[in-house]
Amino acid sequence: MGNLLRQRGFGLALLAAGAVAAGGFGHAAQSAEYRVIARYALGGRDVGYDYLRLDALSHRLFVAHGTRVEVVDADSGKKVGEIADTPGVHGIAFAPEFGHGFTSNGLARSVTMFDLATLKTLAVIKYTGVKPDSIAYDPETRRVFVVNGGDTGDVSVIAADSGAIVATIPLGGGKLEEAQFDGHGHGFVNDEDQNVVHVFDTHKLVPLATWPIAPGEGPTGLAFDRQRHRLFAACGNNKLVVLDSDSGKVVATAAIGADPDGAVFDPKTQRILVSNRDGTLSVVDGNAADHYPTLQTVRTEPFARTLALDERNGRVYLPAAKFAAAPAATADNPKPRPAMVPESFVVLVVGE
Repeated sequence: MGNLLRQRGFGLALLAAGAVAAGGFGHAAQSAEYRVIARYALGGRDVGYDYLRLDALSHRLFVAHGTRVEVVDADSGKKVGEIADTPGVHGIAFAPEFGHGFTSNGLARSVTMFDLATLKTLAVIKYTGVKPDSIAYDPETRRVFVVNGGDTGDVSVIAADSGAIVATIPLGGGKLEEAQFDGHGHGFVNDEDQNVVHVFDTHKLVPLATWPIAPGEGPTGLAFDRQRHRLFAACGNNKLVVLDSDSGKVVATAAIGADPDGAVFDPKTQRILVSNRDGTLSVVDGNAADHYPTLQTVRTEPFARTLALDERNGRVYLPAAKFAAAPAATADNPKPRPAMVPESFVVLVVGE
């Protein structure tokens, strides 16, 4: 996922969050349906966090936090376990057919395979991908796909049963972000640098196409409506770009908050939810054919930029933390990053 402390447009992001608090963004704030209904305080002194995933079978949240994955009861917020020694962990994926889970460890350039029931580490898979970032399981092929966000611009493929490395798919990408699958042999990956979506064959493990997403710029989060064959790319220029997943044609755009980093599609409500670093959650209606009005802009917290959806009840979980002011820029460090405040890490619960 995008760099935790990316500064791009954050001043505008904070202004946008303030506008929401004051009732801005048109009618969205007036007709609010979603709101923050709970806060799970996880604390800790680990710096950095990224994706979180909900295991629907056990109803546990797996939250990437620094050098470990915290496992939390999704209903109570109580911590029930952790997966340690995952340096710079970014993402989590589940392969329930095998009882396996996987984490992408950005600092270690590795993937940890663990037992979903006991949370015990089964294997640490080392490979040559640079900056393993998002990670996703494709039930159709029973493979795990690790999106490498570094200079290699590729995707590493792992057998979900054994943990063996199957292949590496060279996408010629820049900063690759999130992956989705259509269940019919196609995978899709956002490219934040090149402003495209890469398409690859999940069986032959070769690249197939590259789709421009103009007018979108800086795509990060990627969601998918399988029934309507629509991909939703959350972009850094306040646009949600909607693509036909068969042709790659851009069919619509929607307005979202500033500096997004996550997107999900709720098949029950037919809504797309986008988490934005500016401290907002954008709610977009996906019911009408290629018409995507923004229904609501929910105030969350600054830096609450990724999310997980509970399809059972429609609740959304977003990790967040407090950050100190960034130090003054210097010649050696022209873009200094703010430091995460210890013990401030939380998971926000948003519901109707």
